[in-house]
Amino acid sequence: MRRVFIPITLAAFMLAQPSLAKIDTGAKVSDMVVTDANGMTHNLSDYTGKRIILEWTNHGCPYVKKHYSTNNMQNLQKQTTANGDTVWLSVISSAKGKQGYLTGAEATLKNIKRGAEPTDVILDPAGVMGRKFSAKTTPHMYIIDETQTLVYQGAIDDNRSANPKSVQGAKNYVLAALEDLEAGIAVQDATTSPYGCSIKYAR
Repeated sequence: MRRVFIPITLAAFMLAQPSLAKIDTGAKVSDMVVTDANGMTHNLSDYTGKRIILEWTNHGCPYVKKHYSTNNMQNLQKQTTANGDTVWLSVISSAKGKQGYLTGAEATLKNIKRGAEPTDVILDPAGVMGRKFSAKTTPHMYIIDETQTLVYQGAIDDNRSANPKSVQGAKNYVLAALEDLEAGIAVQDATTSPYGCSIKYAR
């Protein structure tokens, strides 16, 4: 069974103020502490040497449904993590009582039902991690490289429609970024404008 990550205190993230500056593309990402469903503590630095893909998600959002109903997101998760050199973390920043909120058990069941295969799910109902990354929409995608440098942030692709048919023929920015990294060159489209539903943060 896949672990479900649950953020702990604000202090653990060193994020007492939600108005902290956005992490710029090309900047180092500071360490973050999260705790899984079994009470085990993990740090972002645990993944040094691997790439990390962050996917902000909300199962009730039509734009998220677009990518899951077509298996676009599931296929991307499987493709990018197949070699074991990339970690995929799905992040739920919906506050309790708002659209997209799930408990750990619910998130696990949701992924089983839709065949999703992220490495782990992070629950962020206080919005601490989301605000740290200035995540705005679902989906909102980020790639952190092996040195914990943020090398991509923005949309999953270049078709901003909620119509599932729009997946076909769209340029997938996540795959394009990974291809650039594999080629040993800088990510060409390193920052794009995300699209989707607004994240239902706690106030």
